[in-house]
Amino acid sequence: MHSDAVTQHEFVVRGNERAAEGIWRLVIESPVAGQLAPGQFMNLRVPGDGSHILGIPLSFKGANAQAQTVELLYAVVGEGTRRLSQMVAGQSSTLVGPCGRGWWLPEGEGRALLVAGGIGLPPVLAAARMLADAGIGFDAIAGSRTADMVLSDDIEDLARLAGADGRVITCTDDGTAGRRGFVTEAMGELLRERAYAQAYACGPNVMMAGVARLADEHGVACQVSMERMMGCGFGACSCCNVALVAGGYALCCTDGPVFDAREVAW
Repeated sequence: MHSDAVTQHEFVVRGNERAAEGIWRLVIESPVAGQLAPGQFMNLRVPGDGSHILGIPLSFKGANAQAQTVELLYAVVGEGTRRLSQMVAGQSSTLVGPCGRGWWLPEGEGRALLVAGGIGLPPVLAAARMLADAGIGFDAIAGSRTADMVLSDDIEDLARLAGADGRVITCTDDGTAGRRGFVTEAMGELLRERAYAQAYACGPNVMMAGVARLADEHGVACQVSMERMMGCGFGACSCCNVALVAGGYALCCTDGPVFDAREVAW
């Protein structure tokens, strides 16, 4: 889904706490909750430093239109996200959203395969909820570097949404939680065991390139949620280019962040 109604909204922090090593869970209250489609994102303004004029682009895990709440997960990787992690319940600011094009439902019948790497888990969880609401079965793989970075509560949510027929595999690079190895190794095994109509992926670029290649080899359509430095969130700054197989570039913030993996020049 693509939204043309990108507007500014107020938001109030309802919760902001550490979820894993270097990763925080943020719950905000905002009217944007009723407008978000799975896979879209928002640009949040963080108060405290007037020199930081750009917002922080964040995808979301889930939105409750009735309660007007949105749950997000983010990694603390720079000054902006460090200041975001210091916001406490009751503090307010503004955001721009909903931004970009989100996930779409599979065109063919059959199961879906979800693959998340690190902080790529929030939009994948949004895809899981979309599929569950549509009655489409899925399996999922969630990867992290080490046990301290595993988002256990969110993987439990993934397993609940997947239901009794769904397989949810946790991988860590060092084997300290779940199975040792990369998500692409687990994906290869599942592709040999089960038939899928669609794959959904979000994570580091090299991971998504591997997921896209495996999906293509097995004839599975694949959607990827790309990550780029998105300064404005609505196509004005043109700094979030995604190279395309057909030539030229697309803008991650308006043409994406979700793309057909076959369109991306990896």
